[in-house]
Amino acid sequence: MAGIGFELNKLARRDDLMGIAGAYLHSAFAIAGPWLFTVIALACTTMLYGASGSEEMMNFRGVIVYNFSFSLVLSAPVYMIMTRYLADQIHVRNVTTTPTVMLESLMMVFLFNLPVAILFYVFYFEMSLALRLAAFANMFLIAGVWLLSVYLTALKDFAAVTRAYIIGMVVGVLCAEYASGHTAAGMVMGYNIGLTLIVFLLIARVFAEYPYRLTTEFAIKPFFQKYWELAVGGFFYNAALWIDKWIMWYAPEAAELETKMRFYPDYDSAMFMAAMTILPSLALFVFSVETNFFNHYRRFYGNILAHASLRRVRSFHGKIIESILEGGRNLMLLQAIICFLAILLAPQLFELVGMFYVQLSIFRLGALGSFFQVLLLFSTIILAYFDCRKTNMWIFVFYFASNLILTLVFLQKGFEYYGYGFFLSSCVSFLLSAVLLFNHVRKLPYHAFITNNNSVQVPNVKTSADYIA
Repeated sequence: MAGIGFELNKLARRDDLMGIAGAYLHSAFAIAGPWLFTVIALACTTMLYGASGSEEMMNFRGVIVYNFSFSLVLSAPVYMIMTRYLADQIHVRNVTTTPTVMLESLMMVFLFNLPVAILFYVFYFEMSLALRLAAFANMFLIAGVWLLSVYLTALKDFAAVTRAYIIGMVVGVLCAEYASGHTAAGMVMGYNIGLTLIVFLLIARVFAEYPYRLTTEFAIKPFFQKYWELAVGGFFYNAALWIDKWIMWYAPEAAELETKMRFYPDYDSAMFMAAMTILPSLALFVFSVETNFFNHYRRFYGNILAHASLRRVRSFHGKIIESILEGGRNLMLLQAIICFLAILLAPQLFELVGMFYVQLSIFRLGALGSFFQVLLLFSTIILAYFDCRKTNMWIFVFYFASNLILTLVFLQKGFEYYGYGFFLSSCVSFLLSAVLLFNHVRKLPYHAFITNNNSVQVPNVKTSADYIA
């Protein structure tokens, strides 16, 4: 993502307000395009339709939320591997396989989502044929957009990408409202038109940017074997973000539609609103915090490769620590301010967007949980730079398990405790990640020269004692 940050920094240095605003806008779509599309399109469709509590609207929202959550979790293993693959290929300046790998990874994502789509829309849910088909297609379109977002790293044409999302969002909302007949199937189909437009615009940009011939070689297979921890970690991180919502769909206050879809609108809406509070911090991280850290990171390892003196290496080691502390402080301060304002102004925000005051406590706990989620992301992304794949994987497994257990515990205590599971899980997981990060960074020269140095790795050779045993 640092490559994205450098490009956005150029835009922000235009010395005018539009340059800075454009950098933040492009950054937001670069890191959360599918999420923004879904949340804004749902909100606009609900406001235009008016009757958000009607059965057709509830079915429409249910399909979108189910597909959004499950496609994200199921697509995560592929797009995590793809992120590493593209980063490695860009590093060695060989992007000739990009179009082929894009189509390969799309097929993999579709295969990963296929069993769940069949389970939901063929066997389990009770829907009309039109709604089944529209929902089935919607799941694959959302999964495709999740994956194609990874190629933003390679494209760096943020104007085209942001334009694709905005055009797709406008078309999707208008079609869902005015060409749907106000039926769930019609609204999902209209929404699908907007998603299809985004998918084709992004694919077209990839082919235009990388006009290389397609090959039959399965280029990313070795990366799944070598970087399997990324796939597992990506799955558990995204599952951790959704496991509390899935559990709360079975709370006593949750609703079950005639289609057999279950969800808890009060919890889901409050948590979605809370999740939106992290966007400014994520934008800051992409084009400021991460790029500042990456400059010091690159100099530290560059000096090692150039056989610089130990004093110079230690000097840049100190600067890496300073950049992490400074970036973490800035990120924490910004998110703390946003979180404080969100909690303080929650009643006014709820009146503005038409939410119910009964959701206030859930929203406030969600905002606190999102505060620690941003810091957790910061820690794990920095760990990823140092190739701590297994460390990150276990952090995300812990995040998932803690959110699962704590949400179940607080579910039994009643409504006033709803949201505590996500908040406490995010807090404890961040503390764990922070301890592991600074423990690793403190010994960074040792890791650079010893643990990550293949030339000093001890081969797995049997000794005489092994044969005696």
